[in-house]
Amino acid sequence: MKSNTRITFIGGGNMAMAMASGMIETLCNPQDISVIDINTTGHERWHEKGISVSTHATDSLAQSKVWIYAVKPQNMREAIESSKAYLQADTLVISIAAGLNTHSLSGWLGTPDLPWPNIIRVMPNTPALIGKGVSGLYALPSLKEQDVVLAEKILSSIGTVVRFAQEEQLDPVTALSGSGPAYVFLLIESLIEGALALGLEYNQAKKLAIETILGSAALAASSNQEPATLRENVTSKGGTTAAALAVFEQHKLKDTVRQAMKAASDRAAEMSRELGKS
Repeated sequence: MKSNTRITFIGGGNMAMAMASGMIETLCNPQDISVIDINTTGHERWHEKGISVSTHATDSLAQSKVWIYAVKPQNMREAIESSKAYLQADTLVISIAAGLNTHSLSGWLGTPDLPWPNIIRVMPNTPALIGKGVSGLYALPSLKEQDVVLAEKILSSIGTVVRFAQEEQLDPVTALSGSGPAYVFLLIESLIEGALALGLEYNQAKKLAIETILGSAALAASSNQEPATLRENVTSKGGTTAAALAVFEQHKLKDTVRQAMKAASDRAAEMSRELGKS
């Protein structure tokens, strides 16, 4: 059964559109959603979904139970300043802006002496655009469990949700699932380029590469075996796969991945410090 909870997106970009589309399918009706987006070029696509959209916050914002800030991190403080006057005591604030921690957000929404307590920070990823995303979620301890569950329902409309007890864990989440699609796209690029060097045509190589990634991920998801075991199962001693894996081992692929993820996690923490000072 769909809820009649009113939800407002502050920022109307692709991720907001993906979330709203998923929510309409499973959680609420178009008339329960509204959007505030200063960029009018995207308004028409919201209207096409039956969703009201405006360029600035008005009194009607106070009627929304859930506010989802979906603006770029560098625009967050301005977005908060233009909307915070309409906060109600039970307003649930969800931020999907990367690199902004709840300490900064709660201080901007409230005051230094009375920070806003009802905040959930989320790290989604781009496969949410097709309903296949995965989101890391951290909620301030002051939040009611029913509000956290509501946020999980919203995020479940665009994929899978994983809850974390410590906000610091969102930095490695950013390094894994947040940035992870780019790693997979790079792998697909590399497989295609390798196939081209071996004489395959581009369209053939692209199809084989993408379908191999899709099939392997689906197998890993459906199997009770660990990824390492699945890898071993397809690797015959002295065979073609073993020859390829030996090259990966020679070039320390696992170490490279760990170093790359640490760089991403460190940068996420650094961004949080930098943006919090702005």
